[in-house]
Amino acid sequence: MPWTTALIPPQAGRRALVTGATSGIGYEAALALAGAGAEIVIAARDLGKAEAVAAAIRRAHPGAIVDSRPLDTARLASVRGFASAWRAEGRPIDILLLNAGIAAVPRREETEDGFERQLATNYLGHFALTGLLWPSLSEQARVVAVASIAHRSGRIAFDDLQLRGRYGPQSAYRQTKLAMLIFALELDRRLRAAGSSVRSVAAHPGIAATAIARRGDRAGRLTERIGAGLLGLIGQSAARGALPLLYAATAPEAEGGLYVGPDGLWEIRGDPAPATIEPHAADREAAARLWTLSEALTGVSYAL
Repeated sequence: MPWTTALIPPQAGRRALVTGATSGIGYEAALALAGAGAEIVIAARDLGKAEAVAAAIRRAHPGAIVDSRPLDTARLASVRGFASAWRAEGRPIDILLLNAGIAAVPRREETEDGFERQLATNYLGHFALTGLLWPSLSEQARVVAVASIAHRSGRIAFDDLQLRGRYGPQSAYRQTKLAMLIFALELDRRLRAAGSSVRSVAAHPGIAATAIARRGDRAGRLTERIGAGLLGLIGQSAARGALPLLYAATAPEAEGGLYVGPDGLWEIRGDPAPATIEPHAADREAAARLWTLSEALTGVSYAL
């Protein structure tokens, strides 16, 4: 029997924080979780868009509790400010859905922290956010890291993580999504070693029709339009792409360390099922090295 949003267990009394939920699979996941009764926190760089999305979810699900807050995962100051304010409120988080991301930035950009922009937005900001929010996670919380089938050809450039020497829009993106999967698996190992009941689960949407690509020039916009057309032919909708994330976040059988994706050909589209983890994503030595490097770059250590 295919897994659909109708199979999401009741989420009343649970709180879900979703990064990057102003469009695409993040929005669809937040919408479905609200429909199941969860309290939703939309954390996004553009507060205006976040507030508009919160209003749209309330219209779709009258009575839903939806909050919107500014959070730019590309800026450590924003991540620290968000986490500090949240911890001060003392409200637990039951689902931490790490979804915010950008892709295909045509030319290398560097954030105020000196990080390559895709790496900062997609991975380092989420690593820091999770560690800083750790005291706020409930005992049965789930941390869901959004990875990608792009991890298969990704490599972590340990000798040049910020890609100052050689930058490519796609290779930079693949590195970030591999990092997210490595992070999710390593977090699961550390949680198990600590005897924690928190689950770390990873998911990917296959190829879904979203606006993740960031293109600024005319040629880039043309490429984006062509890409959108191809997505319509071989991929799936954002709502379908969100199903693996929702399964990872709510299904009772989704244990820590699981990687969920579509079950179709090459995992491009289909129903949620265990996804393929390439050997280099499960490399424990590389995971330990990336974790140590991430702590050093962000200044965030986990109190497991």
